[in-house]
Amino acid sequence: MTTPQTSTGTFTPAQLGTITLIGWSGEHPADGADVAFLLVYSLGDGSEGPAGTEAAVRVSLERAGLPVGASPVHAAEQPGLPVKLLVQAGQAVLTLPHFTAQYPAPPEWLAAADARGEVNVMFATRPWPQGAPGRPVSEEQLRSFAADPEVITTAAHCVLPIRTLG
Repeated sequence: MTTPQTSTGTFTPAQLGTITLIGWSGEHPADGADVAFLLVYSLGDGSEGPAGTEAAVRVSLERAGLPVGASPVHAAEQPGLPVKLLVQAGQAVLTLPHFTAQYPAPPEWLAAADARGEVNVMFATRPWPQGAPGRPVSEEQLRSFAADPEVITTAAHCVLPIRTLG
């Protein structure tokens, strides 16, 4: 297995652990229309435990051109950004250079994404083992994690245009 190297560090894909997506939609305060949100996080089960996972996710994001702790990157303004979101047949598929993850999107999320043509994505570097696939996550649990200032300030943020096959 190769180890990607950058000026920000190295990591192996095994260090990323299980990458998971969870989405929701909500009203935008500026115009009242729905916005689709996507939270990308690791369970912290990488080969070097939660701390190693956090470091690997940070390096992976920065290698993909998504600075951690900075203002949102608007992918439509950066055509070479290697981060893509395909929405097709009720699924959202997120692709970065070092991982691909899929989200079975509910109709309200799909409608918000389609209406705006974009999705607001937060890539958390902090692991969230409580958000494991198949385990129910309440709205309060999601809000507690996604709105935690420590999670927000240590995450990368991106506005991704949606792509379709049609």
